[in-house]
Amino acid sequence: MEGLDEHALAALPWLWDFWALDHQRPPPGDWRAWVILGGRGAGKTRAGAEWVRSMVEGPRRTDPGRARRVALVGETLDQAREVMVMGDSGILACCPPDRRPDWIATRRLLRWPNGAEAQLFSAHDPESLRGPQFDAAWVDELAKWPKVEEAWAMLQFTLRLGRAPRVCVTTTPRRGRTLRKILDRDTTVQTHAPTEANAANLAPSYISELRAAYPGARAKQELDGLFLPDIERALWPARRLEEAVVRQVPPLDRIVVGVDPAVSARHGKDEVGIVVVGATCHGDPKDWRAWVLEDASVPNTGSEAWARAAVAAWTRHRAGRIVAEVNQGGDLVRHAIHQVDPGVPVRMATATRGKADRALPVSALYEQGRVSHLGTFPKLEDQMAEFSETGFHGSGSPDRVDALVWAVTDLLLERRGDGPPRVSRL
Repeated sequence: MEGLDEHALAALPWLWDFWALDHQRPPPGDWRAWVILGGRGAGKTRAGAEWVRSMVEGPRRTDPGRARRVALVGETLDQAREVMVMGDSGILACCPPDRRPDWIATRRLLRWPNGAEAQLFSAHDPESLRGPQFDAAWVDELAKWPKVEEAWAMLQFTLRLGRAPRVCVTTTPRRGRTLRKILDRDTTVQTHAPTEANAANLAPSYISELRAAYPGARAKQELDGLFLPDIERALWPARRLEEAVVRQVPPLDRIVVGVDPAVSARHGKDEVGIVVVGATCHGDPKDWRAWVLEDASVPNTGSEAWARAAVAAWTRHRAGRIVAEVNQGGDLVRHAIHQVDPGVPVRMATATRGKADRALPVSALYEQGRVSHLGTFPKLEDQMAEFSETGFHGSGSPDRVDALVWAVTDLLLERRGDGPPRVSRL
């Protein structure tokens, strides 16, 4: 840094153009959406925060007297606040002291000295985007959003201020049609980097530990920032999952809650799969259809916790019964559920075949277009994408898929009655 005076040295940490990596620089041209795809720790958050800073500090081509308004959308409000605003690479950390915005917690709002404002939103609540209007938006980890299609569509309606509203998307890629549709648009530009591109700013052991945690194909997504290709002989190829997404379902004749249980927190399972599925079961059985309504899976912290979550899902959806695998604890599973609510009907399903053999008939129903998803379920679909005809190729146990398979099998393949159908409107 020889030749720089005291003032230049003081300003240097805040000169993003000096420090930014190639994938962190906005591409030239008249684009509407800039998607930054990268592995974990690749510097996506810093790039998004610095882009917001450039938007609020930069000159306006039109309406120069009006301060900019920016939307900040995260998966949840907590994540938006802690990562996008307060984080080590967030907006507050990136702004020099004389231009740092004030955080107004009661309004979920950042306000800069020049009058510019940025407001936080949760992708879990797309309706909260109805009404406000903005010049720009930064959305983080879009590929993880559970209501990604609805939230992204609502955000587009808000980008109506100024001459050329823009949005910056920072995300690790995951299979999903919304992100692919954004990338396919002529008005979208893209930059990309693996985790290693930002190695200078990461702990020396970080990359090696992640490579060990995500071996094989999974590393392409989590570290290389690439879309995972379909595995050989996949039961649920990416396009099939994308085509399964719907935005509404008809009145349902039956609803069940599928559970892949754990007997205790020491069972060795990281999660307990809890998936709610409804079906229309009238007319020719060959025309019966199923709709996946919710992935309510929870961490395995003990039988009482997952049993409460399963009963809550049963109550929330007014389901007919809970279907749980009997191999994991037998009557202990029924007992755990009835400890929470003795009135819940429980059917214990016996696993007489391997996971892949049980999943194959359900995969065939998807291929026939007879199973749809009400929205997207990223964690469930990640597990589904790791299933092939030879078994599960992901890490850990496919708890969510097991729960899905039990529920769909009960509704469409075994066609066991619950007595009079319970009609539910969503």
